[in-house]
Amino acid sequence: MLTAVKGMNDLLPPESAKWAHVERRARDLFERHGYREIRTPMVERTALFVRSVGEVTDIVEKQMYTFDDRDETSITLRPEATASVVRAYLEHSVHKKEPVTRWYYMGPMFRRERMQRGRYRQFNQIGVEALGVAEPTIDAEQVAMLHGLFTDLGVERVDALVNNLGGPADRPAYRAALVAYFEPYRAELCEDCQRRLDKNPLRILDCKVPRDKEIAAGAPATIDYLGEASRMHFDGFQAALAAFGVPFRVEPRLVRGFDYYTGTLYELQSSAGDLGAQNTLCGGGRYDGLVEELGGPPTPAVGFAMGVERIILTLPGDADSFDPRTDVFLAALGDAARLHCLKLAQALRRAGWRADFDHRGGSMKAQLKRADRVRARAAVIVGDDELAARTVVLKDMSAGAQSVVPEAELAAALHKLLA
Repeated sequence: MLTAVKGMNDLLPPESAKWAHVERRARDLFERHGYREIRTPMVERTALFVRSVGEVTDIVEKQMYTFDDRDETSITLRPEATASVVRAYLEHSVHKKEPVTRWYYMGPMFRRERMQRGRYRQFNQIGVEALGVAEPTIDAEQVAMLHGLFTDLGVERVDALVNNLGGPADRPAYRAALVAYFEPYRAELCEDCQRRLDKNPLRILDCKVPRDKEIAAGAPATIDYLGEASRMHFDGFQAALAAFGVPFRVEPRLVRGFDYYTGTLYELQSSAGDLGAQNTLCGGGRYDGLVEELGGPPTPAVGFAMGVERIILTLPGDADSFDPRTDVFLAALGDAARLHCLKLAQALRRAGWRADFDHRGGSMKAQLKRADRVRARAAVIVGDDELAARTVVLKDMSAGAQSVVPEAELAAALHKLLA
């Protein structure tokens, strides 16, 4: 028997209804904030991720699905979406057409990492990117938008953690402080972090090796090395969060696993649900240098991404409670009634009802059993007598009561029954 690739999972009903619920709520919220949807390819040139995510990162070094195309071009299944969004932004010269761009995306990403609860090798992300705005208020608005989404979804015990990595002018001093701190521990660090110490010591703060995490706990904090501009931006970010009414706490050693982040960083975490050892729901921040790094003009930018699998684990209620119920099930006795029910089902669907019909036919008992199976709220029964009289039998599937209704009055009777 052929099976799915390890870490790349099927999603079946009714579980898929949970996903659809999250996607609908996110899509509606983002669009109310002025974001529009972008869809980028799942495969990109490998160089895009090496230049953006960072060569000395676990994602590029260990996790990407990379292979040569037939023309020997190195291509990669996207491990994240921000780089693709910026590539599209530049390739289509969007920066020349509008000063501010707000996009959101939904779709699968791919990383060959060690699987954990809610973390798989094909995983789905929902995210937003705002390009062209430097003010800290939009950073705060994104955090507030996320906080509102999780509240709307019923996710409990959500915490917002914030930090600031500083800008290019702040980094040399902070880098020197990190090297000075970690150098005495070099021999105790894992092999990867020993190499990072020379190439990119900030990545050590993101290491998951227990001993390295213990050592990193005492490392210098980024906010102690912020220049005046970065400090003003961080203060403005916090003031805006307070204005939005979003509770948060400063986590001075918060980092993200991508080299393109600058300035604001944030994560939203939850102790609700069954998230396992990692309780992060989503994360994001500023990447003011990425557009320029990929060949465009200097462009401020900020965004976030959240793993849908992680969100699903925190939602209250079982999958069936998210699966939309069938409004009306049509049951027919006789060939003529069956053809009539097909036509009637189409009319009900065009009117906005969720209507189902068992094409296999069968006894009335079997058809009504199927109506129960699809959780129909009402059943419409048509036989030869109803067909001749231009009536239907309308049955309330919960109460069991039924009545004869003129076919012309069926829509009004359904509205009354299902209100």
